[in-house]
Amino acid sequence: MSNSTQKTETDRLSQTAVEPGDGIRLRLQLFKDIWRVLKQDKTAMCGFFIILGLLIVAVLAPWLAPYNFSEQHILHAFKGPTAKYWLGTDEFGRDLFSRIIWGTRPALLVGVLSVLVSMGIGVPIGVLAGYKLGRVDRVISWIVDIMLSFPALLLGLMIVTLLGQGIYKVVAAIGISHIAQYIRLARGPTMAIRNLDFVRATRALGAGDLRIMFSQILPNIIGPIIIMGTLSIAGAIRMEASLSFLGFGIQPPTPSWGGMIREGVANILQSRWIALFPGLALTFTVLAYNMVGDSLRDMFDPRVMLGRKGKSNI
Repeated sequence: MSNSTQKTETDRLSQTAVEPGDGIRLRLQLFKDIWRVLKQDKTAMCGFFIILGLLIVAVLAPWLAPYNFSEQHILHAFKGPTAKYWLGTDEFGRDLFSRIIWGTRPALLVGVLSVLVSMGIGVPIGVLAGYKLGRVDRVISWIVDIMLSFPALLLGLMIVTLLGQGIYKVVAAIGISHIAQYIRLARGPTMAIRNLDFVRATRALGAGDLRIMFSQILPNIIGPIIIMGTLSIAGAIRMEASLSFLGFGIQPPTPSWGGMIREGVANILQSRWIALFPGLALTFTVLAYNMVGDSLRDMFDPRVMLGRKGKSNI
């Protein structure tokens, strides 16, 4: 190939290169599209407002809860719902309503932080595997296959047993146990776009691999990752409750919905409300994240979007 031909090819590719600010514009446009889709879906908006309400409850817990979560009233143990104790009390006379409110904090904290751990580790590794291919991809895929061979809860139990107990160790255990999902999620789209014109243009302009992966490829695959992250928060909250129910999660006296359900099951015949109300709080929280996540997932499903456009044109 002559020098003039090479120059022409480079000029053509440079016209398709993504400017440094385009990644930011792509992300802003993505969030605008997400909000537009949410506003059109009543179910998603319902889930969104439930999540917003939970965040407000978590922040204002010290002012919303009538009692401190560890305050005991032994003489009022196993009291049913009354005007003084709206949702009843547990075996130590602690106000169940206050403990559920305080339990919102660790539930949301573990859910969000563990997903950020999974995404922060899994997505860059997945992009690396899909971009480099070859031996790097084979080694990473082999590790992913091993991790996926274990059920997430079992893998989380193994990790938290090694790390020990504590809220941030639970975050690490849940986050690490879900890394493989994000590696696979990022790897596939990266392989699909690694040789497209805008990537080749950036490479022709002298950009290094790291810049290409994180300024060109990542902004173009972030959509499905956000959807997966939203759905994963629900799974992480559910997994934290499962670990706490088994005694490996958040430890007393810090209130955890899973731990409260365990205490309620131990006294199910005497005080059914101790397990019922934390279970309802957990159910509605997971349901809210699933409602939002399902709507966002439909946003990236061409068949669903075409169906919506067809109905709107009728």
